[in-house]
Amino acid sequence: MVFDLDGVIIDTEEVWEEVRRGYVAERGRRFLPDSQGRMMGMSTPEWSTHLSADLGVPRTPREVAADVLDRMAARYREDLPLIPGSVEAVRRIAGHFPVALASSSARILIDQVLETAGLTDTFRVTLSTEEVPRGKPAPDVYLAAVERLGLTPEVCAAVEDSSNGLRSAAAAGLAVIAVPHGVYPPAEDALALASLVIDGLDELTVEAVGKLR
Repeated sequence: MVFDLDGVIIDTEEVWEEVRRGYVAERGRRFLPDSQGRMMGMSTPEWSTHLSADLGVPRTPREVAADVLDRMAARYREDLPLIPGSVEAVRRIAGHFPVALASSSARILIDQVLETAGLTDTFRVTLSTEEVPRGKPAPDVYLAAVERLGLTPEVCAAVEDSSNGLRSAAAAGLAVIAVPHGVYPPAEDALALASLVIDGLDELTVEAVGKLR
């Protein structure tokens, strides 16, 4: 089983939007109508390039990434927005299946979240899209996670919330479990890729996972 992080274990999409919108506005620029949706699932180099090149923030992508990640880390230190039942769900599934994490967050944020949540030793593999050639919706991070688990996509499932995440997992050949975010729901075509749609992580049971394949 491979878990996404943002929107599945921690409810941070609103935090990401607030931080990035504020950062862009401080530099006299404005989000495009589709900026937030486009950046969901993007790797750090990809979204920082969007802010720099597409929105015109007068900083290099590397500088933009450093600025925004510093702000996000500070927010996480103040209050980690764990999704109710997420830690329990991860531990429940990890008791029966090997689990990995495939996230678009930067490595520094992944490590901080898992340490604060007490999940560092639960995952056998953790990967950031920074560490693979392409971010979501490309399948790279899921393919790498499955390979490091020593498994094949055909026997694995992914838990995702965003359009790009669902597309990424499906493109990698995993069975897809969708937990749609209430504020940022996935596109209908992406949601259609899911083998199972659940309303919350309390529905992510060993029995439900076992029936997927």
